[in-house]
Amino acid sequence: MEERTNVSFSPGLRAAAQVFSYLLHPLFIPLLITLIAVTALPEYFVSFKQISLRFPYDALFIRVIVTCLLFPLLVVVLARLLKFVDSIQLSGQRDRIIPYVGTIIFYFWAFYTFKRQGLSPGFYNAFFLGIFISVVVSFVANSFVKISMHTVGWGGVLGFLMALMWGMGMNVSLPLAVAFVLAGFAATARLVLNAHSPGEVYAGFIVGILSQLIAYAIVG
Repeated sequence: MEERTNVSFSPGLRAAAQVFSYLLHPLFIPLLITLIAVTALPEYFVSFKQISLRFPYDALFIRVIVTCLLFPLLVVVLARLLKFVDSIQLSGQRDRIIPYVGTIIFYFWAFYTFKRQGLSPGFYNAFFLGIFISVVVSFVANSFVKISMHTVGWGGVLGFLMALMWGMGMNVSLPLAVAFVLAGFAATARLVLNAHSPGEVYAGFIVGILSQLIAYAIVG
């Protein structure tokens, strides 16, 4: 296994890296993609706007927040309270097993229900299938290497935007450029914190991008 770097960074830089690690956490990505999708492509989400409770698309946002953010967080918190994991930061490979299993279930449920309901566009369903695939691959690989879930998540954003560009001919140059910058911040933050080796960071990008492209080829 590739060794992590032992470079010593200043406390201020490490603090900034910690902040970016939280702000760019992969659990926020499904909500981010949903926000971007309904803002940039509202014509594909008319059905969700019609079933809004109080604000436009609020039912959709609540659904994504509960399934893809609150439930996975609840699994981590419960696992910590029951002492199944040593830290909520999931620093070790063993600590990641239970959260991986929970996240796999929740992401598959999100994909299955969106697909079965038939209200969401194909590219949106493909996104959830893609994050499900990426977490499954990361879970299997966890026995051998601690892939960076930050770069898996941001690789998924890049792959999703690439799928829209190549598969639907959309001009996503600006969001793709912004995503590249944010992905770079996320990767750098994980390296500064010595949370991963460069190889684990690059592996995350590869898994995230390929998972989204494969998912789009299946259901996009």
